[in-house]
Amino acid sequence: MNFTDGSLFPENQQKLVITAAPYGPEWMPADFPEDIAVSMEAQIQKAVDCYNAGATVLHAHVRELDGKGSKRLSKFNELLAGIRARVPDLILQVGGSISFAPENEGDVAKWLSDDTRHMLAELKPAPDQVTIAINSNQMNVVEQMCAADIAGTSLADPDNYRAYREMTIPAGPEWVEEHIRRLSNNKIQTHFQLANIAQLETVERMMRRNVCNVPLIVTWVAIGGGFEAPNVYNLANFVRACPDGSVLTLETSMLNVLPLNIMAIAMGLHVRCGIEDNIWTQRRDRKMGSVEQIEQLVRLSREFGRDVANGKEAREIYKIGTFYKDADETLAMNGFAPNRKPGQKGFTQLARAT
Repeated sequence: MNFTDGSLFPENQQKLVITAAPYGPEWMPADFPEDIAVSMEAQIQKAVDCYNAGATVLHAHVRELDGKGSKRLSKFNELLAGIRARVPDLILQVGGSISFAPENEGDVAKWLSDDTRHMLAELKPAPDQVTIAINSNQMNVVEQMCAADIAGTSLADPDNYRAYREMTIPAGPEWVEEHIRRLSNNKIQTHFQLANIAQLETVERMMRRNVCNVPLIVTWVAIGGGFEAPNVYNLANFVRACPDGSVLTLETSMLNVLPLNIMAIAMGLHVRCGIEDNIWTQRRDRKMGSVEQIEQLVRLSREFGRDVANGKEAREIYKIGTFYKDADETLAMNGFAPNRKPGQKGFTQLARAT
C-alpha cells in the first residue's frame, strides 16, 4: 500500500468498516455472563445490537444451549437465517475454524476436519464471507496473554489453558485451493486471515496460478503464538507488502486491540473488536462487552474525522459479490504486478485496473 501525501487526511480515506466478533468461543458463559449470548434468540439479538452500534461485519460463531461452542452446521444455518432476517445489510462472516473450543475436559482445542470445513460452502442461507487460514500453522492464542488477562476466567484453568496453547491450524495447499474453489462456486467471498507476509505471498502465488480469482480482502491477525506480534514494525512491513487494491483489517488480542485499532483508524485501514479478541477495559478495572467496544471505536473514528461505513457502503468497500475471470484480471484489480510474459526481460510493470 502506498502512503502518498494526504493519505492520512480523513477526506482521502475509505469510510471505516468495523468487524464485530461478539461470540468469543474461547470463553465460557460464566466468564462474562452479562455479554455472552447462549440462547439462539440472544445470539441473533447480539448481532442486531452490534449492527446498531456501528459494526457492519459480523464474525460469527455459534453456541449450543449448554454454552459450549457449536460444531453443528445446522446451528450456523439457524443463526445466519435469524440474523439475515433482522439485519439484511450486515455482512455475515463465518469463522472458518467453526468452533475451535475443546469438546471435552483435557482435549486440545482444534479445528474440525477438512471435509467438515469444506461444508461451510454449503451453508444456507449462504454467508457473505468465510474466513480462511493459509499454510498450516501454530495458533497458540494464549502466548501473549498475561495472568491479568485470564484471571478469574476459564482460561485460568491449567487444562483449558494448555488446550488453547497447543492449538494448530490445518491449512495445507490442496485443501486451501479446493476450499476457495467451493466458496467461489457458491458466490461466497474468501476472507483471508493472515499471520505474516509469507502467507500473503502464498495467496499472491495462488492468484498468479489462476486458482484464486477473488478480491484480496485481508485481516492481519497479530496475536503471537505462530502469528506476528502486534508491534509497529511488523505492521508497517505487512502494510507495505499489501497491494493497493487490497482491503486490510487489523486484528489482535486483549489490551493490544484498542491501540492497534487506533493505528488502523489513523492509517485508513479497518478494525475488528469484540469479546473474541478482548474482554477488558484498558485499565482492566472491569470487563467491556462487544457493543461498548464498537461504540468506542465509532467515537474515536469520528474524533479522527473519519466517517463509519453503513452496511451498504461496507459491502462496496469489501467488494462483496465480486469475483474475477482469470489471473490477469485478479492481479490487476488487486494491484499486483502482472505475470511475466514468455521471453519478457526486466521487471514487470504494475498492472492498471480498468
